[in-house]
Amino acid sequence: MKVSIDSVACQGHGRCYEIAPDVFTDDDRGRGEVINADVPANLQEQVRRAVAACPEKAISFTE
Repeated sequence: MKVSIDSVACQGHGRCYEIAPDVFTDDDRGRGEVINADVPANLQEQVRRAVAACPEKAISFTE
């Protein structure tokens, strides 16, 4: 799985890095940032939950 965040759409709610802190972090503006774009199998469910929790639908992934 590969994951990305649309930095224009992200409003910095922080749900992604709360749900999957090994995949996402916050940047200097408090907006989500990917730290592990190639998601290992053991973190993929967390990424799916983060995608579902993003109010702006700014997170996308490919299998």
